[in-house]
Amino acid sequence: MKITWRSIFPTCYKEEYVSPSPKPTKVVATKGGGGGGSSSNRVSVTDLSYPSTTLSEDLSISLAGSNLYVFSLAELKIITQGFTSSNFLGEGGFGPVHKGFIDDKLRPGLEAQPVAVKLLDLDGTQGHKEWLTEVVFLGQLRHSHLVKLIGYCCEEEHRLLVYEYLPRGSLENQLFRRYSASLPWSTRMKIAVGAAKGLAFLHEAKKPVIYRDFKASNILLDSDYNAKLSDFGLAKDGPEGDDTHVSTRVMGTQGYAAPEYIMTGHLTAMSDVYSFGVVLLELLTGRRSVDKGRPAREQNLVEWARPVLNDSRKLGRIMDPRLEGQYSEMGARKAASLAYQCLSHRPRSRPSMTTVVKILEPLKDFDDIPIGPFVYTVPTDNNNEVHTKESETPRERKRENGHHQRSHHHHRHHDNNEDVKELETPRERKRESSHHHRSQHRHNSGHRHHPLKSPKPSQNGEHKNGRSESNSPDKSIASETPGSMA
Repeated sequence: MKITWRSIFPTCYKEEYVSPSPKPTKVVATKGGGGGGSSSNRVSVTDLSYPSTTLSEDLSISLAGSNLYVFSLAELKIITQGFTSSNFLGEGGFGPVHKGFIDDKLRPGLEAQPVAVKLLDLDGTQGHKEWLTEVVFLGQLRHSHLVKLIGYCCEEEHRLLVYEYLPRGSLENQLFRRYSASLPWSTRMKIAVGAAKGLAFLHEAKKPVIYRDFKASNILLDSDYNAKLSDFGLAKDGPEGDDTHVSTRVMGTQGYAAPEYIMTGHLTAMSDVYSFGVVLLELLTGRRSVDKGRPAREQNLVEWARPVLNDSRKLGRIMDPRLEGQYSEMGARKAASLAYQCLSHRPRSRPSMTTVVKILEPLKDFDDIPIGPFVYTVPTDNNNEVHTKESETPRERKRENGHHQRSHHHHRHHDNNEDVKELETPRERKRESSHHHRSQHRHNSGHRHHPLKSPKPSQNGEHKNGRSESNSPDKSIASETPGSMA
């Protein structure tokens, strides 16, 4: 029996529209399964036919166990104070996002809490199908690393979604904003592990889900930097049975989409793994996946960084300079090696997300992070002066000490040959003095900036669900694959 859009969302059709009641309707679960997604009976968007009038059942039949609330537009106006600009959080491809607050009087059993309300832009790049996809997937999938959908509103042409509010905003905002403290190494690895667990949950479900739009702006963070995947508008049911892939329109974001998916439209779980590798690379380097403001050879992050990911001697050149050397060298090597595997041009060579989680989880607890910075004094040629210098890391101090020892040995060698120096002519002494000044100038100039080290990343700020929405150069890609449909 086919489940129809009309029967699931009866209030979305004008002829069946009934004036909203003063209280929201709660979807009643007919089955257990708060874990969601693991049931092979999960409703798919492809199970819905449109239009049809053959079925008229309660929404709870199709979204069993979801515990979603159906809000009226009038109620959401109250929650967001009329979608006032003071509550505006940002705007994405779906539409504007506003912060709101649900008090405990709105609905018995619905706890008071801040929420993020996303309103579909009728003139935007996404539409009813993406809205419906998000309701169907997040209405049935529950996991600690997926954003929680509280409810929705569907009145005439209006489409709204109500989510839990996540105060840290997106990973994109936290990682790339200009005037803020850099994310510490352990926090970056914690975010990577959380996001990986979210993808692994989707891929390992009895009815697998391919996320299809994994990127930094779709990873939201709670107050403790726990990562949660959001925006399921492009999600697809994965292949089942003997099928190896899903043929679909090519959609996603430039710089994150897997190359084989772009070329063929064949979608697999390995497409998500590639996208995860790009985000992991962003966490390591502090650079965006695509940055048109950089030199031509550095604009595409994967093309620039992947060749050195397995070279431990060169890895330090691409690490985020905002970390200031405060990261685990062993952890960085393991994470870089994992990113290299995820970004393989051969999908079958990429690891599963379950394997990714097992590799990443120990990295956030690696304790070989150097202690620093510290300040020490370096004597100069003038015995009456001292020069204070801040060393960024113990690694740099080691290099400085080695240089000092070599200089001291060289000085003793000159002392042993003092008699020879006395026989030098004034012209020879002049040349020696000139050489000494040039050497001293090179010593005082310090370490030169390596040409491969990047400047501090620029600020953008996309906002969805409590985050600034970015003016990122990343562009959505959408091209029609012959003979296929999304």
